[in-house]
Amino acid sequence: MNTKKLLGKRIKELRKAANLTQEKLAELIDIETGSLSGIESGRHFPSLITLEKIAKNLNIELKALFEFKHLTSADEMKESIIKNIDKIDNDELAFIYKFVENFR
Repeated sequence: MNTKKLLGKRIKELRKAANLTQEKLAELIDIETGSLSGIESGRHFPSLITLEKIAKNLNIELKALFEFKHLTSADEMKESIIKNIDKIDNDELAFIYKFVENFR
């Protein structure tokens, strides 16, 4: 999943956790509800100013908007592991092997 979509999902997740509707958050950050909807759906990438307003009104640090590893699907994680496995050295591979074996 691309960053725009992950960011949108994260903003939506945090907005709902704050018990805010799209309409209310859009009003608080001074943008149209349709613009916020576009951000949350991953169609639009917000400006830094908009990101700062979102974070401020959700009472979170800006960096929290980009904490979306938990939104990555199992298939995406597997694909990333497979894609990157050839880039690690033997010591790292041995560590990962031991780690995975402990969860079997």
